[in-house]
Amino acid sequence: MIYRYVPSLTALRTFESSARHMSFTKAAEELNVTQSAVSRQIRQLEDELGIRLFERVRQRLVLTEAGASYVLEVRKGLDQLKAATLNLLAYQGVGGELLLACLPTFGSRWLIPRLGRFTSQHPEINVNLVTRIEAFNFESEDIDAAIYFGDSNWPGTISDKLMGEEMIPVCSPNIFNDRQEIKKPEDLRHHTLLQLRSRPYAWQEWLKSKDTHDINPAAGPKFEQFHMIINAALTGLGVALLPAFLIKEELSQGLLVQLFEDSVRGRNAYYLVYPENKRGLPRLQTFRRWLLREASRHEMNYSPQSNNKLQNHPDI
Repeated sequence: MIYRYVPSLTALRTFESSARHMSFTKAAEELNVTQSAVSRQIRQLEDELGIRLFERVRQRLVLTEAGASYVLEVRKGLDQLKAATLNLLAYQGVGGELLLACLPTFGSRWLIPRLGRFTSQHPEINVNLVTRIEAFNFESEDIDAAIYFGDSNWPGTISDKLMGEEMIPVCSPNIFNDRQEIKKPEDLRHHTLLQLRSRPYAWQEWLKSKDTHDINPAAGPKFEQFHMIINAALTGLGVALLPAFLIKEELSQGLLVQLFEDSVRGRNAYYLVYPENKRGLPRLQTFRRWLLREASRHEMNYSPQSNNKLQNHPDI
């Protein structure tokens, strides 16, 4: 069996401690055993492996080349065992830390303003956020769950739909100084269309829904994140196609104006996704239930701004 090549956990812990301290005496103190017990464990480990791990150089303990290479792998293995044990113990209760990957603008403008309600209801759970705009792999990254935008086709995961989004074209009121007005979709040909790299077809789909085909939907500067496009629109660089709920404050304050009365609902949506093997994690399920309630409340109560249309703006 392959297990005959795996030393005991006691031997590996003794080796790692000795290598970290470069001292059998300090390793013995850390492990609460005698120095002779540490020396015996190391000697037995070397005999079992058939390789010298330590040697004495001018009365100092040093790792051999093989030992230095081996201790790096041993530490990785011990860390993985520790993490696996902590994850197992996490299933005994609802507390602990939850690592959540989230889109930057969605996280800062929608999730974080609501997160205080979750914390007050569940102070035993710490939600740690990391922002991501690119795809990632649950198998290779230590992430419990993610909020992403797309469809529900993510192999090996469970997904819960949170909400869709109403896309509206907006711009700064100042964009019309010395420029042509925008009264119908065709007028956008005279203006710069701001682009989001992760949604290269957004303008194409919006223009198609308006039966407008003589405008290049891909022309215009490209940005990595929504908050960049929002700032670009605020400074008058062009017209942005944005989810209405992400710019609620800018619309209500008149910093951005919605160009046309109606909105277009995108085909994709925001989802909470997590690996199938974490479906039983109590803290994740607690957060999931709260998040679904918040998303449901958002879908029922939110409607795009209707009092900030361009034609009604006092500065135009």
